[in-house]
Amino acid sequence: MFADRTNWNLKSNRLAEAVARFRASGEKLLDLTASNPTECGFHYDGAAILKALITPAVLRYNPDPRGLTPARKAVVEYYAQRGDAVGVEDLILTTSTSEAYSFVFRLLCNPGDEVLVPTPSYPLFDFLADLQDVKLVRYPLIYDHGWQVDFHALKAAITPKTRAVIVVHPNNPTGHFTKPAESGRLAEICASHDLAIIADEVFLDFSLEGGRTHSFLQNDAVLTFTMSGLSKISGLPQMKFAWLVINGPEAQKKEALARLEVIADTFLSMNAAIQAAAPIFLAQRHAIQQQLMARVRHNLEEMDRQLADQKSCTRLAVEGGWYAVVRVPATRSDEELALELLEDGVYIHPGHFYDFPGDGYMVVSLITPERDFAEGLEKLLVSF
Repeated sequence: MFADRTNWNLKSNRLAEAVARFRASGEKLLDLTASNPTECGFHYDGAAILKALITPAVLRYNPDPRGLTPARKAVVEYYAQRGDAVGVEDLILTTSTSEAYSFVFRLLCNPGDEVLVPTPSYPLFDFLADLQDVKLVRYPLIYDHGWQVDFHALKAAITPKTRAVIVVHPNNPTGHFTKPAESGRLAEICASHDLAIIADEVFLDFSLEGGRTHSFLQNDAVLTFTMSGLSKISGLPQMKFAWLVINGPEAQKKEALARLEVIADTFLSMNAAIQAAAPIFLAQRHAIQQQLMARVRHNLEEMDRQLADQKSCTRLAVEGGWYAVVRVPATRSDEELALELLEDGVYIHPGHFYDFPGDGYMVVSLITPERDFAEGLEKLLVSF
């Protein structure tokens, strides 16, 4: 009765079952996996957010498959304030970056075609690819005093069925940015094999070094799809407002936009209220990003302070985003360690959730409230 593409193993893993039991017990959980900023104690301008949703514009139906012009202009202005030039006609609005991936996969791939995806990286890609009948092929990121793309392995992974390469910039969960030299080399490889680049930049604003970080928007040598949205930029995952920026050789860009417009017109998923409120929601980013980055920096400092007191664990280099990777002795599997910590009231993600190459990696959220972070991290480190 059901399609093969949804034939997933729907049984909860041991850690998920254990977390559910712990939550049901009512005991305090130190959640070092926190990813929802609306539940992490940050202050939002609730009055401004609610007021933005009350506008006469929501009473009129005036659909535009690319997104309403004022909303797209708000995105253009966001990039202009970063120093990046984006044309309002080069934008397609989507309800989420997941939908943006769906649009691009449908645009580029026939059933069974391949897309290269970095590893370690976010596990959501597998489900998105399954739903679009796309096959993911991993290319490794390697760590040597910082993360970098293994270009030899990437080139070896390219086949006649490869259609695109995904780059997460900065990566989740490693927190590293793709360097300009790497971006240039990737563009050369993609141009020589007629491949597109799909650049996920949802964490682009969250650089620990501050200042402007380069974007794949500057990549005109090859067809490039750059995506982001309010979920991370303004800490508003519930508002469901994201976008695709298309750039590259003019003829390819024009054709891609025309086809994407038909895809977007088929679904017309963006609602008027969120589009009308988008300029206000984007303006909220300044206050929330200051709070988020203050939390990230504080927790990193706390992590380094605790790590200085013991020798067996280390923090891998992180340049941006909301996560950090702790290298621990591989004395048991990452899942076993996570289960042991849960017994002590600490929830942490094992590295295999993100396709780390082996045991000995734990991923922690840096937006966890400070006290919970410090207490949970101490319980992790005392295990060694």
